Amino acid sequence: MTTSVVVTGLGVAAPNGLGTQDYWSATLGGKHGIGRVTRFDPTDYPARLAGEVPGFVPEEHLPSRLLPQTDRVTRLALVATDWALKDAGADPKDLPEFDMGVITASAAGGFEFGQGELQNLWSRGSQYVSAYQSFAWFYAVNSGQISIRNGMKGPSGVVVSEGAGGLDAVAQARRQIRKGTSLIVTGAVDASICPWGWVAQLATGKLSTRDEPTRAYLPFDREAHGYVPGEGGAILITEDAEAARARGARVYGEIAGYGATIDPRPGSDREPGLRRAIQVALADAGVDTVDVDVVFADGAGDPAGDRVEAEAISDVFGDRGVPVTVPKTMTGRLYSGGASLDLAAAFLSMRDGVIPPTVHIEPCADYPLDLVLAEPRQAEVRTALVLARGSGGFNSAMVVRTTA
Repeated sequence: MTTSVVVTGLGVAAPNGLGTQDYWSATLGGKHGIGRVTRFDPTDYPARLAGEVPGFVPEEHLPSRLLPQTDRVTRLALVATDWALKDAGADPKDLPEFDMGVITASAAGGFEFGQGELQNLWSRGSQYVSAYQSFAWFYAVNSGQISIRNGMKGPSGVVVSEGAGGLDAVAQARRQIRKGTSLIVTGAVDASICPWGWVAQLATGKLSTRDEPTRAYLPFDREAHGYVPGEGGAILITEDAEAARARGARVYGEIAGYGATIDPRPGSDREPGLRRAIQVALADAGVDTVDVDVVFADGAGDPAGDRVEAEAISDVFGDRGVPVTVPKTMTGRLYSGGASLDLAAAFLSMRDGVIPPTVHIEPCADYPLDLVLAEPRQAEVRTALVLARGSGGFNSAMVVRTTA
């Protein structure tokens, strides 16, 4: 019998809410977290908007010894992990250290930390470069720091697949739990709103250059012309279902199915891989299309990417055959953190019987989607599909469902 893997804890840091409850209340209320960049002066850059996590003061949450050795992204990830473990009622001190692991995703690593140390190198000399630069910038640093802080010595790692990573990491966590590990901390948090990270993102040519926050990132809108980047994401506690039940844990739901594909090279006559990823995830979960109550779309925000996703959804579910939502219209695209944040939203939707809205969108009639617009939609949500895509052709789909 295949091991059932469930989610028992959520920890969220998002541009429209710090903490799971603040995020969820803001999302259901349509609160927008996109605005002009404040972490540096964006005046001379063509793109000047971002989704920044508000009100985060690391000194209020972390010991002082950790601050010199961590980038903002790692501080957010450590605190989100603390919240997720508390939400799960799981104290690492009470669990065998080799029976717990950490698998996160990252698209950028500690860019802001790295920029500061490079500036020291150029302006002051190598003797002023912190020894912590050796790891604080690295993609795996969140997994490493989380595991050290919590004494987790079981299977651990990092997944690097850009925007698809938030799902891919959770899928890898499910694999490790099915192999025998009881608990895996997983998900993703990204944060690279600094000049170095900004230039890297501008190089994609896909950032929105509009200055009106409510009209800058418009997935599935006729005026879509790029995305707004953001920081944050979600950490999830995944567990073996029997182990979770044995300790009396509250369960948000099950990781029921997963599929991943790679797009063919640009210019190829072969079709994009997203539709196939959806089909694989549904088959893995053993559910039919009629069983899916909502799709949390990736929402590229550019016409070509939106068309591919709209066609994949309508090919699988039929025209307007399933409610579709893009809550990241309130936060921007958080790279690997965006998919894990959508996963958290999917579990909260199942808990509360409500689909969060897609805000500020005037849907393009060319896309036959049943978009949940402006206001939340009350609905029984027992099964949800979350989609994510990453630069380089990564496509991932994950089916989650209630266990009751």
